[in-house]
Amino acid sequence: MKEINKRLFTNGAVYVLYTEDNYPIEVTDTFLPYYTKDAIEKKQNMLTSYDIGNRGERYLIGISCMSGCPVKCKFCATGKLKKWRNLTAEEIVEQVKFITQKNVEFPFTEAKEHKINYTRMGEPFLNIDNVRRAVEKVEFVYPGTHHYISTVGIKGSDFSWIKENITLQVSLHSLDEERRNELIPYPNKMTIEELGQIRTQSNLKTTVNLTLVDEADFDIEKLKKYFDPKYFFIKLSPINVNDISEKNGLGKGIIEGVNLV
Repeated sequence: MKEINKRLFTNGAVYVLYTEDNYPIEVTDTFLPYYTKDAIEKKQNMLTSYDIGNRGERYLIGISCMSGCPVKCKFCATGKLKKWRNLTAEEIVEQVKFITQKNVEFPFTEAKEHKINYTRMGEPFLNIDNVRRAVEKVEFVYPGTHHYISTVGIKGSDFSWIKENITLQVSLHSLDEERRNELIPYPNKMTIEELGQIRTQSNLKTTVNLTLVDEADFDIEKLKKYFDPKYFFIKLSPINVNDISEKNGLGKGIIEGVNLV
């Protein structure tokens, strides 16, 4: 893969890479102080000092499992790409190696938490065979990695392999079924009720991600009805404003601030 562009920010960078057949993908390299891992117990989601930590604390790599994406969520910039394809397991692992080779002074496996977020381009469960092979390959090279896999909930998905150091995130975005179908127009996805029936053997609860556009998208009664807090953790996310979200008139959403992931 070849690096085409990068954008630096306070605690990391985002890279645009191209595959050998000239498909674009996005990879992120970020870090956070270790205490942010305990944000739930601390009941706060903000840095408590100007110390932003380093890759020896929480070292986070965000990778793509596709170039482009057929799901086309209404606030996702990936939707503007005119074509898409699945990445091979080797191409997924190569993204991890690309970032670790950029930071040789901070060995990935020596960080207090080393985590890969399968949250950039693509829907992992539409490329599940390659994603699972990539997880195995990464685990062999970088043992003890926390794998965080995000999905809109593709019908017929097998979640039995989500166990131990592999954690699942499901994209909800609205507790109204019709509105959710509007925000996530991919037809072959699980209903809200079906998402609430997911059970995994992960060391951590399944994350329910709500990128809230309007207050009407949130319904505490439905949330309590379908998502048992014994099995689910609720995450409220802001909209990362981009060409697609603006084209669809979604604004900045109702959540102010940025998640510490």
